[in-house]
Amino acid sequence: MTASAHVTAVDSPTPVLSFGPVTLHIPGRPVDLQIRITAPATGTDLPVILLSHGHGPSNNLSSLNGYAPLANSWAAHGFTVIQPTHLSSRTLSHLPADTPGAPFFWRSRAEDMTHILDRLDAVESAVPQLSGRLDRTRIAVAGHSLGGHTAGLLLGARITDPDSGEEVELAEPRITAGVLLAPPGRGGDILNGPMAEVLPFVHTTDFSTMTTPALVVAGDKDDPRHFTDIGPVWHTDPYTLAPGPKTLLTLFGAEHGLGGIAGYDAAETTDENPERVTALARLTSAYLRTRLHPGDDSWQTARDALTTGPHAFGRVESK
Repeated sequence: MTASAHVTAVDSPTPVLSFGPVTLHIPGRPVDLQIRITAPATGTDLPVILLSHGHGPSNNLSSLNGYAPLANSWAAHGFTVIQPTHLSSRTLSHLPADTPGAPFFWRSRAEDMTHILDRLDAVESAVPQLSGRLDRTRIAVAGHSLGGHTAGLLLGARITDPDSGEEVELAEPRITAGVLLAPPGRGGDILNGPMAEVLPFVHTTDFSTMTTPALVVAGDKDDPRHFTDIGPVWHTDPYTLAPGPKTLLTLFGAEHGLGGIAGYDAAETTDENPERVTALARLTSAYLRTRLHPGDDSWQTARDALTTGPHAFGRVESK
């Protein structure tokens, strides 16, 4: 059986609707919060995935307009995906350089997700096709790269504010599962690359308090030398250093783009691999479905199909 047959065997997508931008007014935020909602065309009791974009070089992928390969697949498999444009997005480069939290807005990024959950009534009202279809008891967060750091904070990781020395806790109790895609790892002396000083908050992230169940996804060719010279294993730290229950998916041959999750045919993807993206989308949606619906066997089915045998896309370990 070929790798593509492995993917097809477990895929049964349905049509999706995508609506955006929806604008939410947040008092005190420098600009209104704009979000995109992607959902299956039919069905009710839809669990919610909050998807946090990374800080890549493209003008629009670091916004509500990115990550369509994941958002569309997750929606096709029964989730409502909500994507904010964080203040760190290149689409908001007009913000003054002295805006509090600039340029990475690590605290605001996490707060955006709490604001969205506080305003789900407004989200449903803005999207008539979505009214009454959300399951607000089943909420997950996912994030790629810097978005993985954001997701980790919402799942319970803590950070010491490098400016004030304050320990900051941004865990969101309404979120009960998460997926961290190519997230940054630990700080300390191992951060010896040129980006180590640019992102000082990475130095102080504490994964020992990240207790919410999560899947950490890392590419075994994701070289983080701009942060550290310890190699791709750095991206597995949120799994290694956090308490269980946690699962680690290591994707074979994947670099930081994990095959191209940030956008279709994106120039910044260094490891273009549509089959890997399809497999990753299926594995992550299956993981979240099983986590949010105890007793559901989607994760075991996807894991058996896509991470075993000679055409496996990766390996899985859990604790």
